[in-house]
Amino acid sequence: MSESDQPVSPLEADVRTALAAVDDPEIGRSIIELDMVESVTVDGGKVHVHVLLTVSGCPMREEITRRVTTAVQAVPGVSEATVSLGVMNDDQRKALATHVRGGRPEKEIPFAQPGSLTRVYAVASGKGGVGKSTVTTNLAAAMAADGLRVGVLDADIYGFSIPRMLGVTGRPTQVEQMILPPQAHGIRVISIGMFTRDNGPVVWRGPMLHRALQQFLADVHWGDLDVLLLDLPPGTGDIAISVAQLLPSAEIVVVTTPQLAAHEVAERAGAIATQTHQRLAGVVENMAGLTLPDGTVLDIFGAGGGAAAAEGLTRTLGHDVPLLGSIPLDPRLREGADSGAPLVMTHPDSPAAEAIRTVARALTGKPRGLSGMSLNISPTRKPPAA
Repeated sequence: MSESDQPVSPLEADVRTALAAVDDPEIGRSIIELDMVESVTVDGGKVHVHVLLTVSGCPMREEITRRVTTAVQAVPGVSEATVSLGVMNDDQRKALATHVRGGRPEKEIPFAQPGSLTRVYAVASGKGGVGKSTVTTNLAAAMAADGLRVGVLDADIYGFSIPRMLGVTGRPTQVEQMILPPQAHGIRVISIGMFTRDNGPVVWRGPMLHRALQQFLADVHWGDLDVLLLDLPPGTGDIAISVAQLLPSAEIVVVTTPQLAAHEVAERAGAIATQTHQRLAGVVENMAGLTLPDGTVLDIFGAGGGAAAAEGLTRTLGHDVPLLGSIPLDPRLREGADSGAPLVMTHPDSPAAEAIRTVARALTGKPRGLSGMSLNISPTRKPPAA
């Protein structure tokens, strides 16, 4: 009788059942399902588990050890639990990558497929300095706090800032041609800043920008997301065009300030939808009135720019473009961006956080469903009357 044919003891069966509930922190799937548990050895009440990591430098090795140890120790009859770590060979990594992709081609963008249920929002602005990235990270945190599975793609290749704003310090793990994105606050994040050294600049032309965006969409294992947010660079350049080509169903969210002079610039960013045939989800006004200690409101950047942009885009596009929300100026928004702790998490009861949650829920209010999906049903003619 071979070792694989040996009967499994009741305790080992219970341990394996417990391990089936342990997820790999990067992939989000059970380590049993991913064939990461090479062996379980039982000696009386002592249990030893040998786990295979995807790569030798796996940044989650300590977290995996902790999760496995905790799960095994909780099994009745276990008096001692130990964990050892190995590394998958090439064939095992290929099998894991194929399993995770569900057999899909390597370069397929899952969010562009007809059956995708992920809502994709491209957060855009006419110019820099309006707080677009701050709005993106806080929207992501608000959505995650509501229990949604959220991903953020930092598409601002030249001016990447998302890793700092979300407090991401880890680097992606690569398994074969699949990239496992790091997480922060329950949000999966990818950025070119995770691949540069010493805050070095990215000096690329259009085709390279397109390729980088395509790789982030196709090669990154995002998992089953409810929402994917793309933080676009300011303006209507190469990345905005590439997003329209790669993700034609992505909806645009325009961020502007209350300054009336700024709404013309914001309208240009939103009007790109007339050429790309994308839907404009709405306008977000950032940096609205600052409430002073005595209760008065100081409109540092003016007032009405967000509403003016929404009205102008409604006329241009021929359909209603709502003002999704107006976020009051709050110095803690900037502080949270610098420290990697979004305001909606650190000061959830602040007026700015409440405004951001209003925008987030306006974007995610409709549950995922079959709306807009092709069911591959063709109309047929009625049979002729007898």
